[in-house]
Amino acid sequence: MKFKFLMFIPVFALVFLASAHLPKENAKKDEILIEAVLASLRQLHYHPQKIDDAFSERVYDLYLDRLDGTKRFLTQKDINKLNEYRQRIDDEASTSSYEFFDLSVKLWNERLADAKAIYGDLLEKPFNYKKKEEYQVDADKRGYAKNKKAIKETWKKSMKYQIVTTIADMLEAEENKEDGKEKLSLKEIEKKARAKVKKSHDGWFHRLERMDRNKHLDLYINAITSAFDPHTNYLAPKDKQDFDMKMSGRLEGIGARLMEEGLYIKVSEIIPGSPSWKQGDLQAGDLITAVAQGENEAVDIVDMPIDDAVQLIRGKKGTEVRLTVKKTDGSKQIIPIVRDVVVTEEGYVKSSILTDEDFPGMRVGFIHLPKFYTDFTNTGGRTCSKDMKDELIKLQKESVDGIVIDLRFNGGGSLQDVVDMSGLFVDNGPMVQVKSKGRRPYILEDEDGGVIYDGPLIIMVNQYSASASEIMAAALQDYNRALIVGSKTTFGKGTVQRFLDLDGIVMDESVKPLGSVKMTIQKFYRINGTTTQLQGVASDIVLPDVYQEIKIGEKEEEFPLKWDEIAAADYKETKAINAKLITKLKDQSAKRVSKNPTFQLINENASFFKNRRENSLYPLNLEAFKAKEAALTKEAKKYDKIRSNIESLNVATCKGDEKEFKSNEKFKARLQDWHKGIVKDVQIDETMAIMNDLINYITVTNK
Repeated sequence: MKFKFLMFIPVFALVFLASAHLPKENAKKDEILIEAVLASLRQLHYHPQKIDDAFSERVYDLYLDRLDGTKRFLTQKDINKLNEYRQRIDDEASTSSYEFFDLSVKLWNERLADAKAIYGDLLEKPFNYKKKEEYQVDADKRGYAKNKKAIKETWKKSMKYQIVTTIADMLEAEENKEDGKEKLSLKEIEKKARAKVKKSHDGWFHRLERMDRNKHLDLYINAITSAFDPHTNYLAPKDKQDFDMKMSGRLEGIGARLMEEGLYIKVSEIIPGSPSWKQGDLQAGDLITAVAQGENEAVDIVDMPIDDAVQLIRGKKGTEVRLTVKKTDGSKQIIPIVRDVVVTEEGYVKSSILTDEDFPGMRVGFIHLPKFYTDFTNTGGRTCSKDMKDELIKLQKESVDGIVIDLRFNGGGSLQDVVDMSGLFVDNGPMVQVKSKGRRPYILEDEDGGVIYDGPLIIMVNQYSASASEIMAAALQDYNRALIVGSKTTFGKGTVQRFLDLDGIVMDESVKPLGSVKMTIQKFYRINGTTTQLQGVASDIVLPDVYQEIKIGEKEEEFPLKWDEIAAADYKETKAINAKLITKLKDQSAKRVSKNPTFQLINENASFFKNRRENSLYPLNLEAFKAKEAALTKEAKKYDKIRSNIESLNVATCKGDEKEFKSNEKFKARLQDWHKGIVKDVQIDETMAIMNDLINYITVTNK
């Protein structure tokens, strides 16, 4: 396949460049790391940046925002010290100097210690909840505190805001207590609220204090990579491993989701069908205190960072791990678990049959694709294009009249899979154009030939549909093969990233592993020659949604690549959709939407949501805060009706899934939860109406 060639990134020149300038053998690992990152970006990035003062300013701003985005630690006095380096980061990078970075970490650690003492003292006694004062939640509007005295005031208001919020929630819970149950006094509630806020901050600061130099360096390097574009990032070895697992939906381990709770690693969830689930002893709520590899001596993981603990718990299929756990009743138990491949089904494609009493006899196949997943680490592993093909075959056996594919909130994934998947609906031809730096664009085509499904097709999108989702929507729109329904436009990400393993370009074995750079090396273009970059894919029929007034998309990101266009590819449009039909369907939908009270509520909710985000100044007087929250809650309550059951809309399990539905309780529960959401989704309901109009048009046209 043509696409396979993309995986062979030409790094031979980079190897020479990096190795020729590497520091001596006794140089620090982080010096080699930054030099290797910069060398790779200069050589391979689609739009390499000039490393100058302007670049330095971009890195500086990004780094400070990520270091102290809440503006509750560093003071303006600290910022003034750091500002001296605002245009010197480029010089430091070229000489492997770390003056700015070291100073930032030093100041951060000092202010972290200051803040820990401040919040601890503040929470020792009650605040004055009758005083009229306000707290600006939006850090950008608040700015940095002038000095240590001012930062203490910022923390005072921050703590008070969190306590007032907690008190208000607890008071509401007390009011809702059943008659006869003893209710807490305001004094008791206030004391509990302070204790609750202190506990959460103790855990937060405990995690912050364990940020070593490497963690800070990750932040710094990612500020450098993000100054090239928002999708170019550095991933430490463990982060790259997590990325691969997320993309494949599979990992080798025990199948338990973990979280930090104080000094402990807590089990938050057991994945159905996993080794932990089959073994049965490990339960949600258990605290893991030690980990042993088979019969080897156990390693104490109390107060260990969760990333390090996870590395001990994960392991190869067939190996045994023994967990020492503290159960919820206080007892201790050693639980042996044989690791295996763990599959997280939630991220995989699934389908069901939709019917609507308003359209008797119409059966629609509904497919949900959360992401364009593939298994980069396992040849022949599970891919979304193969799974989509299976779902289409399954639905056609059900004699559906049309198919709806839901790509809402699908952030993208595998480029090859979106090409293969789009080819399931179009017989041969180009699907997307890809352009590398300094080269002519080339075309990725559906090479398999044949169409799996040629009936009425609708693609649902929203502002969070990005990258591969946009390629698929754009290709099927350009071919006039599918109707695009949803938000005004999609996210607007028109770039392609590839991973570069830094170990492959650095000769010094003593500093490995170094990690990887996920780098933008190409842009993709629609077959009509335009790009989705910044502009996204415009829906043929726009439906209201609660995010429509919020600024979302690539154009809102820091330093995105520009929009442009190239020549169109040679392709033959189908006759499934045309401009006249779109106008007709759009008008019919608009009439229904204008009369639908739920869509009217969605429009109101969108404005409410926007206003609430923008109104970030909160009173710290308890009564004033309660009054404001009561008003907001009262207004928000009317929007609960948006997610009410739609009586006419029905969803059923595909016959091909019935066997597993009956025999697998976990599969059944997941499917039922999904179905409950479908019958409350007014956008799906309107899409059913649009599908009915589309089917009727096709029926009349074919007569």
